[in-house]
Amino acid sequence: MTPAKTCFLLFVFAAGAVARDVPAVIVFGDSSVDAGNNNGISTLLKSNFRPYGRDFYGGFPTGRFSNGRIPPDIISEAFGLRPFVPAYLDPIYNISDFAHGVCFASAGTGFDNATSSVLNVIPLWKEVEYFKEYATKLQSYLGGEKAAAIISKSLYVISLGTNDFLENYYSLPSTQAKYTIQQYQDFIAGLAENFVKNIYNLGARKMSFTGLPPMGCLPLERTANYFNGAGTGCKESYNKVALDFNAKLGVMVKRLNAELPGARIVFSNPYYIFKSIIRKPDIYGLEVASVACCSTGMFEMGYLCSELNPLTCSDANKYVFWDSFHPSERTSQIIVDHLLKTTLKEFLL
Repeated sequence: MTPAKTCFLLFVFAAGAVARDVPAVIVFGDSSVDAGNNNGISTLLKSNFRPYGRDFYGGFPTGRFSNGRIPPDIISEAFGLRPFVPAYLDPIYNISDFAHGVCFASAGTGFDNATSSVLNVIPLWKEVEYFKEYATKLQSYLGGEKAAAIISKSLYVISLGTNDFLENYYSLPSTQAKYTIQQYQDFIAGLAENFVKNIYNLGARKMSFTGLPPMGCLPLERTANYFNGAGTGCKESYNKVALDFNAKLGVMVKRLNAELPGARIVFSNPYYIFKSIIRKPDIYGLEVASVACCSTGMFEMGYLCSELNPLTCSDANKYVFWDSFHPSERTSQIIVDHLLKTTLKEFLL
């Protein structure tokens, strides 16, 4: 480690000395928060190659679907912890690292087990099994009392659901034949509630539950809109589903806070701030919102996001989106900064 990097990390830990009762950030979810767990599994949905990670520390592609850091990394640093949250399945880390934060997320997954099967990724129930395994290792490493304190005092970041709609419901005729879109929203909301109760029973108390973004404005969906003859704007029917589903999540969070003793759950809704960035990127110091930085920016992500494509932008900080599905690090920073001033402020006090 370079002297500059060492000084930076010492500064981060010194900042964390200010009393904040959050010893770790623990992450469940999909590609919006996956730090690289898909690297070691048999799936096509990976990002452990450049240009992914080109703006991460050392320009290293970790498996994050970004040019740099993703929201849990930024949140962790804001709480005085490390400036990144490592992936549980990354072999270079062990329980001494995970005691300060750990990510169980898997790109492509959802609340519905059928969603994870689409691209052969880690289902949410398996993420929970990894969490149980982690808790056992933590107990062996620190002892029962310290381990229990970390489990109960950590901030749990939960971010998934988009794939359930875009990769499952709207892509699989079998799902559409089984549910109306309203019925499917209720089904996914029920699974989300069961998940929260499950990790609550395993010791989680402080949770940030992330809603759906304006998924009709993702470059991938705007491209599909264009080729379907509907223009280059956002697919507003998808955005309406996101808004409707987020409303259900908001009600759920309020109810669970009342039902679960000691629970402190916040609904960190990214929809409105994300939509604002997309509508008026210049206000936030960005320039391009209609296409992504990587390759043509219209449909590429994963292996289609190529470093060799001459159309890949040179400065991702000018773009709202890094690839056709995921925000740039700069956009993630703007969104997290907003959440830290609103919902996440609950845990900084």
